[in-house]
Amino acid sequence: MPEFSEKELDRLDRAATLLFEAEDRLPVLKSTNWDRSVADAFFAADAKALPKPTYTRIDPHPSVERIKAARELIDGDSAVHQWLLRLCETGEQTAAMLASIGTAGFCVFSNELYGSPQQPIADGNVTTLDLARRLDGLLSEFDEGTLKLEKPVVLTAQQLKAQLDAELPEHFGADTPEVIVTSEVSAKATAGRDYVKLREDASFSDLDCSQLLQHEALIHIATGFNGSRHDRFQILGESHPGNARTQEGLAVFAEFITGSIDPRRFRRLADRVIAIDMSANGADFIDLYNFFREKSTRDAPFEAFESARRIVRGGLVDGGAPFTKDGVYLSGLVEVHSYLRAAIRAGDTRLIELLFVGKIDLQDLEAMDVLAHQELIKRPQFMPPWAKDARYLLAYLSYSTFLNQIDLGQVAARYTDLINAQTLR
Repeated sequence: MPEFSEKELDRLDRAATLLFEAEDRLPVLKSTNWDRSVADAFFAADAKALPKPTYTRIDPHPSVERIKAARELIDGDSAVHQWLLRLCETGEQTAAMLASIGTAGFCVFSNELYGSPQQPIADGNVTTLDLARRLDGLLSEFDEGTLKLEKPVVLTAQQLKAQLDAELPEHFGADTPEVIVTSEVSAKATAGRDYVKLREDASFSDLDCSQLLQHEALIHIATGFNGSRHDRFQILGESHPGNARTQEGLAVFAEFITGSIDPRRFRRLADRVIAIDMSANGADFIDLYNFFREKSTRDAPFEAFESARRIVRGGLVDGGAPFTKDGVYLSGLVEVHSYLRAAIRAGDTRLIELLFVGKIDLQDLEAMDVLAHQELIKRPQFMPPWAKDARYLLAYLSYSTFLNQIDLGQVAARYTDLINAQTLR
């Protein structure tokens, strides 16, 4: 394991600072956001005219200059050097993507940064699209069952805020994120570095509080807080396309391990991958809107609009150039789940802790290990309960590993008569 001289460490830290400054000037989600008036105009036209979003252009040149300066400081082949060089490449691609916003070129860079639904995941034998179609098919079979299982609870944004305001301090203490109810967001809920925003006119289910706590607060906000606590390497506190897959995968895994995800949400994640593929093959915004309306007939029309918006934001509303970020939820989930199984098998809980030292990608773990061994980064202060106490995680992953070895087809055959009899009742 390399030992960095103070001079080399200063160079690497300076490079990381430049990369942080570069990424901070490349706000992908903010740059691709749509004003609420776009939705109002769409529904005023009876959902029959393509939306006409406008984007605030940013000048990528200052970021590109900082990335160039950072590259000149990174001279070595350690895992830390490789991590920072990968961030240089990510920053360059992000700058190029935002420079081509609203054009077909946007999708080219989106594919490079986030991947496409056609790219292999896990063992390399299946793609994210394969997984999404399989999940969509399986979960669609439970539509009627899901209706029976769901509690008839609908919360307003203010009621959900009250729940979060009561629970967040238990995990964050004096650093508790602010919960804001506003009409200025398109999504039902979104999170920033130290806040959670809820859309004022949205309705929320009984699971939304737990989902937001586990996904947004205890993963996204917590890893940001942890990454910002280090005396060096400020980039660890920053969200960017280079860590999106692992961050979103970890956040969805958190929903699973805590029982905070429901079939409708899981199916929605799969349907977004299918919609990305549809858009890439020419489907326009109205096609996507109708697709989501058919898939989620119980949702309000605005939620279908929001799902379609996520697919085409930054790209082309008339098809052929989607924003592919929403594919990382499933691909990241598979990768994070596989990593955690390997970590548990190795019997080293420190491998789990490394995931929370900041906003990182799984590719960065070797670099984080080097920095941790040399005490150049701090142990994470904020971690979700399931990650701090690995006993349940060990049991859960050990059991799931065992189940993967069982032939489900043979098991199902044993109970066919019983299942058919119950279905006919």
